[in-house]
Amino acid sequence: MKRILVLLAVIILYSCSKGNGELTGVQGREEWYQPDPFGMLFIPMGSYNMGPSDQDVPYALTAQSKTVSVQAFYMDGTEISNNEYRQFVHHVRDSIARRIMGEEVDEETYLIAENEYEEEIDPPLIDWYAKLKWNEPEAREALEPMFYSPGERFMRARQIDPRKLNYTYYWIDYRRAASRASRDALSGDEGARHAFSTDRSSFLMRDVINVYPDTLAWIHDFTYSFNEPMTKQYFWHPAYDDYPVVGVSWKQATAFCIWRTQLLNSYLSSGGGVTVNDFRLPTESEWEWAARGGLDLSPYPWGGPYIRNSRGCFLGNFKPMRGNYIDDGGFHTVKINSYNPNDFGLYCMAGNVSEWTSNAFDESAYNFAHDLNPDYLYDAKDSDPEVLKRKVIRGGSWKDIGYYLQTSTRTYEYQDTAKCYIGFRCVMTYLGRAKDDNL
Repeated sequence: MKRILVLLAVIILYSCSKGNGELTGVQGREEWYQPDPFGMLFIPMGSYNMGPSDQDVPYALTAQSKTVSVQAFYMDGTEISNNEYRQFVHHVRDSIARRIMGEEVDEETYLIAENEYEEEIDPPLIDWYAKLKWNEPEAREALEPMFYSPGERFMRARQIDPRKLNYTYYWIDYRRAASRASRDALSGDEGARHAFSTDRSSFLMRDVINVYPDTLAWIHDFTYSFNEPMTKQYFWHPAYDDYPVVGVSWKQATAFCIWRTQLLNSYLSSGGGVTVNDFRLPTESEWEWAARGGLDLSPYPWGGPYIRNSRGCFLGNFKPMRGNYIDDGGFHTVKINSYNPNDFGLYCMAGNVSEWTSNAFDESAYNFAHDLNPDYLYDAKDSDPEVLKRKVIRGGSWKDIGYYLQTSTRTYEYQDTAKCYIGFRCVMTYLGRAKDDNL
């Protein structure tokens, strides 16, 4: 009887592994649903008329009405706050400190030099479970290079030197890979039709950026204006934790997105989970679709052609009158969840701070960008280096007039500049077509 049962089990297993001769796909894969990232809102796919919803008052001629389609994605419900960005800064600070401690004090405690198969890891990984004791004598001596030198200290205060907070990050340039594969295919090299057949190292990109915000932006952005208290307190003081981070360049915002991706995907992988799409800056078309909140042809995120509500109150943080910054309830920036959200639930899509997008700025970009997920980027080989650095910013800020609050208004700043009126928020492409597909 036992032999018969064993034989039946073997036959069943064998038949399952072969799929009964039918095309059944790979079996045993768990059902998976996209988790909603913390602090993000689902923005459904949609088609809309991108561009002016009202008269082009300054005759800037930088946008023309164009029907485009955008796939579903997640977007931060608020601008990235000082406290959220500070988590990034602290991660970079602590990683540098742990590596110094591992190399100079105790490698076994602070670094992981072997994997579970006893294979050497080069360079060693940081052990984030090791407690970092900053004030122990050994640590104070080893970590001294991270602090201001005695000659640079103010009132003898021992403070971290923000110039040392450099973050090394990596990404894959898929556009370069696709361009290389296309070139090889056109040349008749059939074996090199795909990027996978070429040396992938040329598509693996690396950069190093200092992550500390430019707190002096509050001073150098304005002349004959007293903003020293904002420079001294805005980024680090608890009073401003929930205010939008500013003084962050386009490259710093991009690095933050890459770090945030690694933070989440490392956690998911450690638990045997499936990783998700990257965090990134929104494309210009994604930003405008999200700002409109599903209200096509509406000049402002809240709908309608007016910048005040029925009670005469302003609906965003901007410069409503000549020299009057407080009539809208703000002054400089305000908290990231101020005013009412739009119909997608997004706060401050108009006013407070302007926001970086991923796209390069060209006055005529709408004329040649695709109508499917428009995403215009410059080719470094074909453009002036200075022009290359222009990145689109959207939404207007606390120091801008009402025109810049319109969902269709586009302007730019240089990617290596940091302003006290520019922040950002992240997006993540939804894995799938729409949430309804998972029901």
